[in-house]
Amino acid sequence: MSSASVIRIKPYHYIHVLDNNSNVTRVTVGPKTFTRQDHETVVSGPNAMIMVPPRHYCIISNPVVRNDQKEVEVDVNGQAKLRHGDEEIRFESADPFPLYPGESLYGKVSPLQVVAPNTAIRLRAIRDFKDEEDVDRLAGDEWLFRGPGTYIPRIEVQVVEIVRAIIIKPNQALRLKARKDCVDTDLKGRKAGEEWLVRKVGAYLPDVHEEVLETVQAYVLTDKKALHLRAITTFEDHRRKQRKAGEEWLVTLNDAETHIPDVHERVVGEVPITTLTTRQYCVVLDPLDRHGKPQLGKRQLRKGETSFFLRPGERLESGIQNVHVLEEDEALLLRARESFITDDKEEKKPGDRWMIYGPSDYVPPVTVDILEKRRAIPLDENEGIYVRDVKTGKVRALTAQAYMLEPYEELWEKHVPEVVEDLLTKEVTRDRKEKGSSAARDKTRVITYRTPHNSAVQIYDYQKKRSRVVYGPDLVMLGPDEQFTIQSLSGDVPKRPHVIKSLCLLLGPDFMTDVVVVETSDHARLSLKLSYNWHFDYDPRDESKSAKIFNVPDFVGDACKAIASRVRGIVAAHSFDHFHKSSAHIIREAVFGIDDSGAPKNRFVFSSNNLVITNIDIQSVEPVDSRTRDALQKSVQLAIEITTKSQEAAARHEAERREQQARGRLERQKIHDEAEAEKSRKNLLALQAQSAAVESTGQATAEAKARSEAAEIEGTAAVKQSELYADAETIRAESALAQKKAKQEAEVAHQKALDDLEISKARDLADIEADKFKNLVDAITRDTLAAISQAGPEMQARLLQGLGLKSFMITDSNSPISMFAAPSGSGHVQ
Repeated sequence: MSSASVIRIKPYHYIHVLDNNSNVTRVTVGPKTFTRQDHETVVSGPNAMIMVPPRHYCIISNPVVRNDQKEVEVDVNGQAKLRHGDEEIRFESADPFPLYPGESLYGKVSPLQVVAPNTAIRLRAIRDFKDEEDVDRLAGDEWLFRGPGTYIPRIEVQVVEIVRAIIIKPNQALRLKARKDCVDTDLKGRKAGEEWLVRKVGAYLPDVHEEVLETVQAYVLTDKKALHLRAITTFEDHRRKQRKAGEEWLVTLNDAETHIPDVHERVVGEVPITTLTTRQYCVVLDPLDRHGKPQLGKRQLRKGETSFFLRPGERLESGIQNVHVLEEDEALLLRARESFITDDKEEKKPGDRWMIYGPSDYVPPVTVDILEKRRAIPLDENEGIYVRDVKTGKVRALTAQAYMLEPYEELWEKHVPEVVEDLLTKEVTRDRKEKGSSAARDKTRVITYRTPHNSAVQIYDYQKKRSRVVYGPDLVMLGPDEQFTIQSLSGDVPKRPHVIKSLCLLLGPDFMTDVVVVETSDHARLSLKLSYNWHFDYDPRDESKSAKIFNVPDFVGDACKAIASRVRGIVAAHSFDHFHKSSAHIIREAVFGIDDSGAPKNRFVFSSNNLVITNIDIQSVEPVDSRTRDALQKSVQLAIEITTKSQEAAARHEAERREQQARGRLERQKIHDEAEAEKSRKNLLALQAQSAAVESTGQATAEAKARSEAAEIEGTAAVKQSELYADAETIRAESALAQKKAKQEAEVAHQKALDDLEISKARDLADIEADKFKNLVDAITRDTLAAISQAGPEMQARLLQGLGLKSFMITDSNSPISMFAAPSGSGHVQ
């Protein structure tokens, strides 16, 4: 907006002028010199007209209304009519155009959009119209403008997005979904929500009603891999084969090298090829017949060498199996699943069992089950197995042979109590401390037990109702119905029951120790620790005598109790003092008894099990009552004290005697030492006198000589010091003089060098200025200099001629009056 009265409007410019009288705004276009009237106001401008280059466009908001002749329509007041709220697209024009009052440029002048090949613009109609192809477009309709081409925009059309083609490579497909009912590129009708595949290789530009879900990659099929598919719905695949919903099938290399799953197909998985060598076979469950129908419950044998794919529904029983190779000592136990006739024309019924013996190769038919593979069991003389007949139930033990189980025989496990299991793994020693083994027992093997030397083991047969005794060293092998007799003996000191568990009974000779508490006739309670030597009286050839030693389950506890009872009875008849003096005789008499001559016997026999006690050792006798123990200790201490005092008196008397003898010898030695000391003192005094005389004479001589030498040294030192001081002063003066001389010479040389540098600098600068001026003059030339000097007056003269002035004067308060006259000099201006 300009407030000037005169406005010069350049070409292709315009202004908006408001007539305040009529309140109408008009457009004035240049080139023109506009003189503004008093009732006019320039509301806009000067503004450049809008120029739309070729292949460009612009959008005008609130455009003017034009008639059929493209002329602007005005109202009765002369104001240009506008389409308020509307827009107009204007393309390239020969001449720029102005904007009428109320019009505005929306955005800026933009180039037309070029749509490349394999690209499209998605368009949407925002109002109803009919396009160039006489197609009625309703508001909300969408369509594509496909390239290559230049898109000509319309006000009724909105650009939604740019759609680019998707490149479908080999072994790829595009999965599409219809947004609404439409027709695809193959002119096939599609329903809303329907999905399909585009398999054609190349660029595919999806339509506006098509939604791209994903790019489907093809599965590459090889001779070792197949594809397992399942139909989701009933459809016809691209090979024109009808598939039912839920149907499953395989696609192999024979069908196609690659397979792209259809939208109605679901890939269950990849199936690897099953390959059988000449030494392998397999059993296929639920095989398919030649029509592809599953035979549920059937089994099919397939032997190598072959390769195949497991079809849907088929599965392997126990996987791929190797042909059973039987050695000479091996066999297979077989059982018939159903009735059939063997190769030997022998009829087998369901449940029949038989064996195939080696050496041979065997592949079982589908009607036969392999129960197990058996091998001949080699047995030494000390080894055996338990075998049970599954028909009769009878169990027997086999030893010392190599045995192959029969079809209706099996190994039987013999179970024994846990305590026997533990004892079988332990080695029995004399002190009953077993050394265990961590190896687990094979329950099908005959139980063996190595009976130690000088021991016996009792074994009971529950079927025959009798027992037998085995003496060591020997090896015991249990039959199917035999069990060990477990020995549960007392142990520890004092004896406690059921401490020792053992399978064998040691026969002795051995000893056992027990603690017995007795009470004397004077009520003194004593604790006796007794040790008994014992052995069994037995005869291996006499069965009744052999079985008798096992009559008492705990012979240790019973023997200790019987002996302790006898000891308590006999000790109760004696006083403490008498028992303390004759304890060994009393105890032996109580246990063994006395013979006709009154002497103690030397053995005590238990008739129930032929246990013989041969000796008794009293290891300790201690009072149980604390007061008795204290009294006994006091008496012992008193006796020890009396003995100690008598020994002390004898030792004291002997010590006094020896002390008197030593004191006499000491006095005599002291007198002798004093005499020797007086002699030594006399010699010492004489030597001291001589030393004093020598010392006084030598001291005076040494002092005189030292004083003379000291004076001589002091004089020599003073002379030497003076000489050194003079030399130092001479050196100091000479060095100061040399330093001052060198300093002055350096200053003179420095100043001279500075002067030379200044002279050289001034000379060089003068030469440079002279050369510069000369080069400047040569470059400008003399004619140019003359023209420059004359340029001022000539310009002033031309200026005066252009203004039509003859002369003029310019003055101010600080400069004198200057008069410039025209060349003719005919006029002046003041």
